[in-house]
Amino acid sequence: MRREKKPALDRIMRAAVQKMESLHRAGIQTLPRGPGVKTAKISGPKVAGQKKLETFVQSAIDPRQVVLDQVAREVAACTRCAELVRYRTQTVFGVGNPYARLVFCGEAPGFDEDRLGEPFVGRAGELLTDIIVKGMKMRREDVYILNILRCRPPDNRNPLPVEAANCREYLDRQLSIIQPEFICCLGAVAAQNLLQIDVPIGQLRGRVHEYHGIKVVCTYHPAYVLRTPSAKKQVWEDIKLLMAEMGK
Repeated sequence: MRREKKPALDRIMRAAVQKMESLHRAGIQTLPRGPGVKTAKISGPKVAGQKKLETFVQSAIDPRQVVLDQVAREVAACTRCAELVRYRTQTVFGVGNPYARLVFCGEAPGFDEDRLGEPFVGRAGELLTDIIVKGMKMRREDVYILNILRCRPPDNRNPLPVEAANCREYLDRQLSIIQPEFICCLGAVAAQNLLQIDVPIGQLRGRVHEYHGIKVVCTYHPAYVLRTPSAKKQVWEDIKLLMAEMGK
């Protein structure tokens, strides 16, 4: 009996994943909004394949994450930008709650993000975490964080227009799946690319914009704030505007 457990679990997992992927291929990219769900815990002694089974249980009760994972696999295999493919260590898809009300959108991965595969994990990421936790009284895992690009540009240069255009499909699909109510654009590159406008960040901040029915607030990038501490006041004003719109 013990020998039959792993094949049986594998069959169940394969069938479930195939069903979710078939839904995605059929064009189902948005799912009903619901509360975030924590990973289910399996009681009893550890068995072979239990970690895979826990992941399967999580996916089965969190279908929005299943679709995000499928898009993440497509991103990992993407070769649209030849220079970025040669330069990257790995793609940086996004991280956070697939049911988040709020998405933070940055520019592109940096050195630390390229190394670890997660957005905003360097010094700028520490500042963003402070904004979320200390300023907004939220948890980082309650929001979703992503970038305009999913690959690090050489020498951390700004994304080229063609690169942003190549990555736009993935950005739009992520946002379509998550269905946030609010987006906070961090820096001019993020704001201009998301909103498809050529306006300085100083003129974009301080008011609420809209992207496909989602309210958008723009502010300075945390990296800019680290270089220009005087910008902290303006960023805090923008965050207070965001919190007021969120009813916080």
